[in-house]
Amino acid sequence: MNYVYVLKSKLFNEIYVGHTTDLKQRLKDHNFGKSPHTSKFKPWLVVTYCAFDNAQTAINFEKYLKTGSGRAFIKRHFI
Repeated sequence: MNYVYVLKSKLFNEIYVGHTTDLKQRLKDHNFGKSPHTSKFKPWLVVTYCAFDNAQTAINFEKYLKTGSGRAFIKRHFI
């Protein structure tokens, strides 16, 4: 399975969008500071995630969520 996930920082007003095949491990990686893009805003919580059978569909959805209208969609529906 391919997952697209939205994280929210517990301490800061930050969100992060990513994709992975192992959601539990990826969240651990973010919270242990293994990603330079998210290490300064840890700890993180999963706000929502979507599962896809097709990797390219997941990548395309992640790219959409990182656009202005995708960020607005996240704020309108999930945060």
